[in-house]
Amino acid sequence: MHIPSLREVVSADEWQLRCDLAACYRLIALYGWSDLVFTHVSARIPGPEHHFLINPYGLMFDEITASSLVKVDQACNQLIDSPFPVNPAGFVIHSCIHEVREDAGCVLHTHSRAGVAVSAQKGGVLPISQQSTFVLASLAYHGYEGVALRDDEKPRLQKDLGTANFLVLRNHGLLTVGKTVADAFLGMYTFENTCRIQIDAQAGGELVQVNPKILEGMAQVMKTATAGQGANIAWPALLRKLDRENPGYNV
Repeated sequence: MHIPSLREVVSADEWQLRCDLAACYRLIALYGWSDLVFTHVSARIPGPEHHFLINPYGLMFDEITASSLVKVDQACNQLIDSPFPVNPAGFVIHSCIHEVREDAGCVLHTHSRAGVAVSAQKGGVLPISQQSTFVLASLAYHGYEGVALRDDEKPRLQKDLGTANFLVLRNHGLLTVGKTVADAFLGMYTFENTCRIQIDAQAGGELVQVNPKILEGMAQVMKTATAGQGANIAWPALLRKLDRENPGYNV
């Protein structure tokens, strides 16, 4: 499939964002979190216009490139001609979060097996692993209202998320908010492992929970654990992994 390059068409900042977002989609496929073509990752393009990048509907995540990403406005209208359709219904969740969270440079949503399983559990995320302590420090829940197609759900979702960076969509899946694509991806990596560990642990004996006092001050702990670099401590290495195992995202 030949897709004309947009590298000389868009700004340098937008091109870098396109490369990062395309890499994110391919990493999601690489780690097994994709649901065919049915979830989305959106990223806000720098600038005052409130324009966004989202996946071309119908492409598998491991096919997505920087140039195939679709540029849309807040209402999901295409702003650059593209041979691919977009899914306005899939942008409902993303657009409402971008609308109220200026820090939401990237919104990442998955339907992974472990994530949906934990989203269906009454107790939600349990404090039973080191990974869970990072999630629980900034976690919110939103009740299931059916497939997210209706605009009238947006205010409730916005209220439920609040200032949290991790969201369990009950009976549906997981969502992370990040200032950058790298932040949202690293958040989802931690979130996904939290859920996988929980499902595995529940198959065994009685669970030992983390002391609640340990959950305090986790933001500073995370900063220390990443040498003050946040997701940037891992993102370059992830890109190198992608270059080895699924190159071609940055065209």
